[in-house]
Amino acid sequence: MSGNKYLLDTNAIIALLQGNEVIIRELQNAIVVSISIISYIEFLSYPSLSQKDKSTFKKFVEKVEMIGLNGSDPSFLESIAELKIQTGLKLPDIIIAATAIYSDSILVSNDKEFQKLTRVSLFTF
Repeated sequence: MSGNKYLLDTNAIIALLQGNEVIIRELQNAIVVSISIISYIEFLSYPSLSQKDKSTFKKFVEKVEMIGLNGSDPSFLESIAELKIQTGLKLPDIIIAATAIYSDSILVSNDKEFQKLTRVSLFTF
């Protein structure tokens, strides 16, 4: 699948930084690779993160697009609320999924909970 836009969930970021070949192959011809600000926060909040892990992550973040919560777009915020009501998933997961929908990206994740979301294009590894 070349020429696609991808949004990496936190577990995909971890797998990629550990050298997951499936994700590396999938992203080789991507036109955009991005992460949600939620994944950024989740990654850095792991208590056992080493200084090397933090350094590697910061270098990684410089090479991808980070997507924040767009407070100036009510439709984006409303879609987060609608997905939360419809699925009951945790709010961070809903925000990540809504970000993938909003950015027209394929969500890269191994979180099976995302399979409940019919509006999300999902790539699992």
